[in-house]
Amino acid sequence: MNAAARAVVRTALYEGVDVYGVHNGYSGMVHDDIEQLTSRSVSDLIQRGGTFLGTARSKTFMTPEGRKTATRISANATSRDS
Repeated sequence: MNAAARAVVRTALYEGVDVYGVHNGYSGMVHDDIEQLTSRSVSDLIQRGGTFLGTARSKTFMTPEGRKTATRISANATSRDS
């Protein structure tokens, strides 16, 4: 998974696209664990197993209010790092 994430990030950056990673899946969206990724963020991923962003289920995200919170947070993530 890390190799795929690295390839996506590097290609997007080459094309001039900002890339954001959400740590720990939907839980990260609900708890504002989002970061802008750079080539340095993904520079040493090939030799690591798993996924550097992590995964997690989120009971909060399964509720309408939780999804609204995640939507608001992810929309704000792009404006705070610019």
